[in-house]
Parts: sequence; structure tokens; C-alpha cells
Amino acid sequence: MPDIFNNLFSQIRWLDFVDIAVVAFVVYKILMFIQETRAVQLLKGIVVLLVATELSGLLKLYTVNYILKGTLTVGAIALIIVFQPELRRALQYIGRGKLFNRSFGEVDKEKVDRITENMMQAIRYFARNKIGALIILERDVAIGDIIETGTVLNAEISKELLINLFNTGAPLHDGAAVIRGEQIIAAGCVLPLTGNNNLSSDLGTRHRAGIGVTENSDAVALIVSEETGAMSVAMNGTLSRFMDANAMETVIRSVYLTNQPEGKAAGPVRPILEKLRGVGHGKG
Repeated sequence: MPDIFNNLFSQIRWLDFVDIAVVAFVVYKILMFIQETRAVQLLKGIVVLLVATELSGLLKLYTVNYILKGTLTVGAIALIIVFQPELRRALQYIGRGKLFNRSFGEVDKEKVDRITENMMQAIRYFARNKIGALIILERDVAIGDIIETGTVLNAEISKELLINLFNTGAPLHDGAAVIRGEQIIAAGCVLPLTGNNNLSSDLGTRHRAGIGVTENSDAVALIVSEETGAMSVAMNGTLSRFMDANAMETVIRSVYLTNQPEGKAAGPVRPILEKLRGVGHGKG
């Protein structure tokens, strides 16, 4: 018995441990990435099909085994088409590593305070007067294709400009305003609507557009309901509804502070952005 173990371990290289560690890390990151998405249900279905295929082979159920193998072959191609948004998000996630990051968010704390205060004064005004608003905060993934659908402004962020953009009757009030760093880049932008069919029926186009843009990028959408004045935030394809002003302000600060080069300033406010990943779409 000792000779068997000695022979076994003598054939193991240190690179084998590295190989196993890399595979384990990749699998872990994939599982973390797909949690709380429809890909989780898909993964469960694939596991069931694989088990059924193996069992049908062992039990010599040739017809069933043939059908299941054909299903898996065709299904692999179908997955690429059906889950194209998820695959694109995965590639964007890889590209957002520190090696590829744009120099976004290099804004000092004083400017962050000013930007946040201007946004919050406008958002409180919208909520108090039940004025619909949709503000998109661009992060690492550029959304130039969306910016091109609107009117380019390249203007400094101010509560007065935001209020004028979304006031009822304003030419650009039906679209979204896109903010990049310290500027309102464009307004009246058209966003892609989410394809999620599990949303509450009381969510209108504004909320669905806010969710849609966050499904295809790492942007954060700040939304004010025209019907109720309620404030919401969309991120990573999920929606957090009926937020209070303090929570909304924390989210805005987080977008800027978590993109600082050292990333230390945002420690206390990181959790609220992470919590948005798992928030549901309850009615209300």
C-alpha cells in the first residue's frame, strides 16, 4: 500500500496543483457570476439532462439516449443565441479587470459631494412633484451607442439643468440623461427595454428601460416614477424599488468612490451596491 501512494505522489507535479486551482477558481467565478440570474435554472436543467443521458446509456435505453444526446448537441448552439446578453456581460466582466479599466471616477471627494448634492436636489424635486426621471450613471463599460440616440450636451452637472431636462413638456423629458464622470453627456437617450418577463405588471417603460440598460452594461440607473414619485435604482439587471433619499445618495456616492484608483474610500458604501444584485421586482 505505501508503494502505491509513493508512486501516485511521485507522478504529481506542482503544476498539477496550479492547474486544479485555476479550474476551481474559474468555476467559482462562473457560479458567482450567474447567481440570481436565469442562467442558474439553465445550469440545473443541463445537469439533469447530463445525468439522464448517462443513466439511459447505462440502462441501454438506446432510443432515449440517442434523443438526449441530440438534444444536448442542438442545445449547445441554442444556448449561445438565447443567452447572448449573459455572454456579453461575462465578456464585459472580464474586460473590466484592473488591466483594462478606463480612468473613470478620478474625482476628488469635494467634487463627489457637489455632484451628489446636485443630483439629490433634483431627484428630491422629481419625487416631491411626481415628475418622471431616468438618469444613467455610466461606469467602466462605455455606452456610446446609447448616447448617440440622444442629444449631446457635455454640460456640467447641476440641479437646475437636470430639473429643466425632465420637467413635463421639456423636449428631452421622455428619454434618459446619461452622466459620465462630472458631466451630463447627453439627454433624451433611448434605452433598450428589458426582456425579463418576470417583472411586476405595474412597472412602466421607464423602469423597464432602466433595467434594460443595466443588463447590457455595468451602468447604474436612477429612476423616479411619474405616477407615485417613488425612487428606484437598477443595477446588474435587478431593480430596487421605493428607496429613501439616504439610500439613493449612498448609491450615487458609491458609483464614484468605488471607481477611485485605490478603491479604499468606498469601503463603507460598497455593500449597498452589492445588495442590489439580489433585490427582487416586487409589486407595490
